[in-house]
Amino acid sequence: MDLAINPFSSGTRLRDMIRAIRACKTAAEERAVVRRECAAIRAAISEGDQDYRHRNMAKLMFIHMLGYPTHFGQMECLKLIAAAGFPEKRIGYLGLMLLLDERQEVLMLVTNSLKQDLNHSNQFIVGLALCALGNICSAEMARDLAPEVERLLQNRDPNTKKKAALCSVRIVRKVPDLAEIFMSAATSLLKEKHHGVLISAVQLCMELCNASNEALEYLRKNCLEGLVRILRDVSNSSYAPEYDIGGITDPFLHIRVLKLMRILGQGDADCSEYINDILAQVSTKTESNKNAGNAILYECVETIMSIEATSGLRVLAINILGRFLSNRDNNIRYVALNMLMKAIAVDTQAVQRHRATILECVKDADVSIRKRALELVYLLVNDTNVKPLTKELVDYLEVSDQDFKEDLTAKICSIVEKFSLDRLWYLDQMFRVLSLAGNHVKDDVWHALIVLVSNASELQGYSVRSLYKALQASSEQESLVRVAVWCIGEYGEMLVNNLSMLDMEEPITVVESDAVDAVEAALQRYSADVTTRAMCLVSLLKLSSRFPPTSERIKEIVAQNKGNTVLELQQRSIEFSSIIQRHQSMKSSLLERMPVLDEANYLVKRAASIQAAVPSVNSAPAITSGGPFKLPNGVGKPAAPLADLLDLSSDDAPVTTSAPTTAPNDFLQDLLGIGLTDSSPIGGAPSTSTDILMDLLSIGSSSVQNGPPTANFSLPGIETKSVAVTPQVVDLLDGLSSGTSLPDENATYPTITAFQSATLRITFSFKKQPGKPQETAISASFTNLATTTFTDFVFQAAVPKFIQLRLDPASSSTLPASGNGSVTQSLSVTNNQHGQKPLAMRIRMSYKVNGEDRLEQGQISNFPAGL
Repeated sequence: MDLAINPFSSGTRLRDMIRAIRACKTAAEERAVVRRECAAIRAAISEGDQDYRHRNMAKLMFIHMLGYPTHFGQMECLKLIAAAGFPEKRIGYLGLMLLLDERQEVLMLVTNSLKQDLNHSNQFIVGLALCALGNICSAEMARDLAPEVERLLQNRDPNTKKKAALCSVRIVRKVPDLAEIFMSAATSLLKEKHHGVLISAVQLCMELCNASNEALEYLRKNCLEGLVRILRDVSNSSYAPEYDIGGITDPFLHIRVLKLMRILGQGDADCSEYINDILAQVSTKTESNKNAGNAILYECVETIMSIEATSGLRVLAINILGRFLSNRDNNIRYVALNMLMKAIAVDTQAVQRHRATILECVKDADVSIRKRALELVYLLVNDTNVKPLTKELVDYLEVSDQDFKEDLTAKICSIVEKFSLDRLWYLDQMFRVLSLAGNHVKDDVWHALIVLVSNASELQGYSVRSLYKALQASSEQESLVRVAVWCIGEYGEMLVNNLSMLDMEEPITVVESDAVDAVEAALQRYSADVTTRAMCLVSLLKLSSRFPPTSERIKEIVAQNKGNTVLELQQRSIEFSSIIQRHQSMKSSLLERMPVLDEANYLVKRAASIQAAVPSVNSAPAITSGGPFKLPNGVGKPAAPLADLLDLSSDDAPVTTSAPTTAPNDFLQDLLGIGLTDSSPIGGAPSTSTDILMDLLSIGSSSVQNGPPTANFSLPGIETKSVAVTPQVVDLLDGLSSGTSLPDENATYPTITAFQSATLRITFSFKKQPGKPQETAISASFTNLATTTFTDFVFQAAVPKFIQLRLDPASSSTLPASGNGSVTQSLSVTNNQHGQKPLAMRIRMSYKVNGEDRLEQGQISNFPAGL
C-alpha cells in the first residue's frame, strides 16, 4: 500500500503505519501522519467498526508510546476486554495497562469484566486479568477482587499462582488491611517446587511483613522452616540449566529468601538463632569468583549484620567484605566499603583487622572509592592507632590528586584535633599538612593552631623554626604563609637566637635580615591575598621592634604599600610607617608580644560560630557578598579596656570603670593582622569586615537562639568536655583583675547608664540586702530613643564564672517610641569573689523594627565600686 497516495483508514496495518512514521524526516511530518491516522481511528470508532477494533487499539498504543494523546480510545479497551476471544482480550488488557491508570474514573467500569475473567476456565485469560490487575489496581478494585485473587493462589497451574501472588503484592500495598487474608496462602506457597512461584511468594511475604505487625509475627512462626529448606535445597542442588547463572543455581531466589530472613530476624533473637546455621553454610559454600556469587555473599553479609547474629558469624561476614576489597571490580569494592561503614557500629575490632586494605583503597584511582574509603578510615581512628593512620594519610597527601586534597586535608585535620594528646605531635602533623596542602586548610584550623602555639610557651621556639624552614621550602601554601609570618613576628628573636631548643632539634643559622627576607618574600608574593599581606605588614612592624638594626629597611618595605589600591593595605602602610618613624619611644611597648590567647574561650567561640552558621528565624546578622556579618545599626562596640577585662594584663593592673565607648582604633584588632576592620561610632553604620582576632579572644558575640546549643571540641593537651553556649552564665570573662575594698553594707549606689546608643538607653539601679554583701539586686530600665516602636524585645547577659546571674522576665516585650515609657527587668547577681574582683557583664539586646530583626550588644565595666 502506498501511504503517500492512499488515504489512511482503519484498515491500515500496524506495520504500515509504523513504516510511514519512521519515514518522516521532520517532527511536523510525523505529527501530520499521526493526526491522519488518529482521525481514521476516530471515524472507525464512531461508525462502530468491529472488524478492525483490535488493530486500531494496537495502533493507538504505538501512538501513545510516541507521546500523543489517545484518551479517546479508552472505551474501546473496555469493549475489547468484554469480547469473548483471547486475541481481543489480550489487546484490550494491554491497552488498559498502557492507556489507563488507577486515577481514571473509567477504570471502575472494568471491575466486572475483571471479576468474570478471574473466574474464567481458560488459564491464559485468567493470567491476562491478573497481570492487568497487578499493574493498575486501585484501592476500590483491590477490596472488590481480593477474594478471587486469594482463591487463585491455590490454583494448580504454577503460572497462575505466580501471577496471583504478584497481584496480591499490589493489593496488599494498596490496602494493607487486606494482609490477613493472604497470610495463610503465602505460607503455603513456600512449599512449592517451581522457582517462579517461590520468588513471587517470598515477595508477597515481604510485603505482608511491611504491611502488618500481626503478619510479621505470623510469618516468624510459620515460614522460617520453609525458608531454611528453600535456601538449603537451592544451595545444595545440582546443575539445573533452566536456573543456572554463572554456575550458581537461581541467585535471584537466593537473594529474595535472604532479604525475607533479614526482615524476620531483625530484633528477634530466636529467629536469628534459627537461621544462623544456614547463613554460615551459604556464606562458606558460595563461590566468589563470579558476579552472581558475590551478589549472594553481599546479601548474606547484609542479613548477618541486620539480625541478632553470633559474634563468630559477624566476623565471617566482615571477612567476606575484606575479600571484596581485594576484588578488581570497582563496584564490588564500593559496596564493601559501604557495608563496612555500617559494620563498624556492630563489631569495630573485626573491621580494624582490614585496616591496611582499607588504607590502600584511599589511594585507589576511582574517586568514589577514595572518598568512601577515607570516610571509613576516619571512623576507624582511635587513640591507639591514630599515629600510624595519620602518618599514612599525610604521606598520601603529598602525592594525592588536587581534587582529592581538600577532603583528605579536612579529615586529617579533624583526626589530629580530635585524638591528639601530645602537643608536639599535633604541631608536627599540622605543620606538615600546611606545607603539603595549606591552600585547602580551613580558616578555623589555622586559627586553632595559632591559639595552641600561643599557649605552648615551651614549643614556641620549635614552632617558629619549623615554620621558617617550611616557608623556605614551600611558599605557595596560603595558610602556611599566614601562620609562619605570624609566628616570625611574635617569636622572631627565638628564631634568630635558637632559643627554647628541643633535644631532637639541630640549631639553624638565621640572622635578622633572613627573618625580614622571609616576611618580605611572603608580602610580595603575587598570589598573596589581602589578609596574608596585612599579616605580613604587622609581622614586619613587630620585627622592627624585635630587630632595631633592620628598622630602616622595614620602613622602606612598609612604605612601598602607601599607594596600594587596596585601602586596607594602604592605611596599614601609612600608620605603620608613622609608628616606625615618629613614635620610637612607645614602639617597644606598643609592639609587645601578643598576650596568651585563651584556649577555653576560643572553644566556646568556635562552638558559637558553628551554631551561628545554622540559619535561624530570629538571627539578626545577615551574610552579604561583600564580607562577613553585617550588623544592624546601633551595635555597641566593646569598651576600650579589653586587655584588663579579659585578664590579659597582670593582676596588679587597675580596672578601668569608664562608660562603654568606642575606640576609634582598637589596636588589639591589628596585632594579629587578620581583623581587617573599620571601626565606626556607636549608632553609625557597622563594619562589614572580618574581625578574626575578636573570635580568637572570644570577645565577639554570637547569636544564641532556640535554646543553648552544645558542641564538643578539643585541642591537644586540653581535656575534652561539652561546652554549653548559653545566654546567661558563660565563662567568657574569666580572670578579671584588680581587687576592690569591702564597702559599707548600708552604702547607697548611684544609678548608672549601662549602655547607650543612638536608638537605645539602658540604666541600672542597685540594691543590697543587709548581711549579704555578695548579692546585688539590679533593676534595669530600657528606653527607646528612636521614633519607631521596638517589638519582640529580648535582653540577654553573660558574666564571668565567679558570678552567678539570674534574670527575671521583663515587664513587656514592646518598647514605645521616642522615650514614651520604658520597660523594666530585674537581675540578681552573686559575686563569689566579692572584694577581690568587681562585677563585669556583657549584654545583648535583640528586637524588631517594622518586622526587621535588629541586634545591639556591648559590655559593662563601670559598675559602682563595692558590688
